[in-house]
Amino acid sequence: MSIRRTTKAARGAVAMASAVGLALVVAGCGGGGGDGGGRTDGKNPPSRSATPKDGGPGTPAADSSKVIGEMKGPDGVVVTLNSVVRDSGGFVTVSGTVANHGTRAFNAIDWRSNETELRSRSSISGATLVDKAGKKRYLVLRDTNGECLCTTGLSGLLPGASRPIFAQFPAPPAKVTEVDFQLPTMPPASVQITD
Repeated sequence: MSIRRTTKAARGAVAMASAVGLALVVAGCGGGGGDGGGRTDGKNPPSRSATPKDGGPGTPAADSSKVIGEMKGPDGVVVTLNSVVRDSGGFVTVSGTVANHGTRAFNAIDWRSNETELRSRSSISGATLVDKAGKKRYLVLRDTNGECLCTTGLSGLLPGASRPIFAQFPAPPAKVTEVDFQLPTMPPASVQITD
């Protein structure tokens, strides 16, 4: 057998092994057996939908009757925090509401992170959680496309209007129960993490 045929055979074997491996990975990451993707067997948390680009109907709604923190910024912008929940999946979700009590439309352009890859120029991707005791800062998580797992499309919030917001962060160690939630241009708010 010539060296050329041996090389072709080896390439074919590698290609076949790659195709089989890819098929197994795709099959392993598949649906969830028709249960809508959410498992209720207690072993895995229900899956969450990806963050919508406009922060619209898929944005987690906060329990607005419970206020755990408030941040008052320039031009009458007020952020009310309603929950900071630790999930078994290894992250913390901060939920709240931004309200415009000012006299002109509000755009969250100053609340974004300094990343250049983000598509939305008006998001809360610059939010952070700070564990003062552990001296650690946690940044907003990103999806596989580099988009923040947070409210996006926060532009043109008219005077008198409000909107739900959320951001997901890596979870601090279980012993950490108090963190500071920070947004650029706003004073920090100390909040308790609940399970």
